[in-house]
Amino acid sequence: MSYKIGLVGKPSVGKSTFFNAATMNDVPEGAYPFTTIDPSMGEAYVRVDCAAPEFDHTCTPNHGYCTEGVRFVPTKLVDVAGLVPGAHEGKGLGNQFLTDLNEADVLVHVVDFTGETDLEGEPTEDHDPREDIDFLEDELDMWYLDILEKGIERYRSGYHGEDKAIEDDLAEQMSAFKINADEIKQVVLALGLELDPDTWDDEDREALAREIRIRTKPMLIAANKMDTPEAQANWEPITEDPEYEHLTFVPVSAHAEKALKNGNEQGVLDYRPGDEDFTVTADLPEEKAAGLEQIREFVTEFGGTGVQQALETALFEELGAIAVFPGARKPQEDGTFLQDCFVLPDGSTAEDFAYFLHTDIGEGFLHAHDVRTERQIGADTELDHRDVVEITTTN
Repeated sequence: MSYKIGLVGKPSVGKSTFFNAATMNDVPEGAYPFTTIDPSMGEAYVRVDCAAPEFDHTCTPNHGYCTEGVRFVPTKLVDVAGLVPGAHEGKGLGNQFLTDLNEADVLVHVVDFTGETDLEGEPTEDHDPREDIDFLEDELDMWYLDILEKGIERYRSGYHGEDKAIEDDLAEQMSAFKINADEIKQVVLALGLELDPDTWDDEDREALAREIRIRTKPMLIAANKMDTPEAQANWEPITEDPEYEHLTFVPVSAHAEKALKNGNEQGVLDYRPGDEDFTVTADLPEEKAAGLEQIREFVTEFGGTGVQQALETALFEELGAIAVFPGARKPQEDGTFLQDCFVLPDGSTAEDFAYFLHTDIGEGFLHAHDVRTERQIGADTELDHRDVVEITTTN
């Protein structure tokens, strides 16, 4: 599988700039609604410390690239269009928006932290970015609630028999969210509710829909335009607001990331994505040099532009994924070594990894080796982030 990070946000917040900065694709940018009309798919990268130096060898990546001991592993980034108030009711590009959104494994919500765009994406002053956070969560909650209500109706109809539990019907109705009956039962009980929808009032159903959404569609906030005083003034009041304890915030300047990548491609500076500094390698006009120094102040203070940090936090922390290297201690006869690095779900076992590589490898699985320790590991051994694993199979 290949994870998909969904990029969401209202119009004109810099979402397309973020997407372009992360993928360096030519998606149209503009400060007006629906610049992005169709979902755009791009290849972004997440950083993983390469294991090759531990074996005194140099890796030869099949996909992505490696520089100075840092492996840049591909992941899919989806720029989802059409977020406006009422999307769950079909307004704007609502229905398509929700369909595209559901294909994402984890969400990065790009928010204009300057407060200079309103909920419709139009220029304004003194807009509270909290409203943007709230309205996306509300849209998603109402979407989940609508599907939850259909599951309750399904249960009450007795279509599948009187003995069927409510969590079974809800799991079938909400299967698109990749949640099973046991997990739904856990959520219901965790909220202190009975396993009987007739005892749930409107508030209970809304709380249940919200909790299922939080558990099945993890999300972080990319606080964009944080290289401006206006955004920085909003950072502390919002990130310390107890209403948002369930959310992770990453300070971001998508504009800065794109400027640095452009400069690197043009050969006027050396910049590795995610680094907190860069080197100017050419004589530049005074205005451009001054602009780069402003960017340098920002990335130094915030530890980078935030674009890489947002993607990696979404994948490895919010989603809890791990990266695993298939390989051996020595290069192959043709000199290849640690050609691949794959991102898997947390809790993946050695046998899961074998099936991930190929069905035939999984079906013929005998055992695996932890290449670092040279110890044999069994099928049910859970893997850790950055493990290097060699599979022994009859196939």
